[in-house]
Amino acid sequence: MPMDREDLPSGLMQAPRDRRNRMVLALGEATGHAHVITGERVSMLCPPDDPGQLFLLIEGYGRLGHEEHGPIALGPGAYRVIRQREYFPGAIRPVAD
Repeated sequence: MPMDREDLPSGLMQAPRDRRNRMVLALGEATGHAHVITGERVSMLCPPDDPGQLFLLIEGYGRLGHEEHGPIALGPGAYRVIRQREYFPGAIRPVAD
């Protein structure tokens, strides 16, 4: 569910893109496939000191794409990206794709 643009933390900058100039939310460690954001007037943002903490600002339309499933439409708004985690004995780690 999107939040208001005013709820985004202050001081965010453009998040780094991959070497193919894509906005990648998550890269699959097992398959090498990527969850990629595309669309019109879409920004992927992060705090200057933490490029792993991501936010999306969609002022037009957005789409989340992946090689193994169809695209997911994202409506206008601001989004905080939260990576799914799993419990592994003795640790909590990000889910591998």
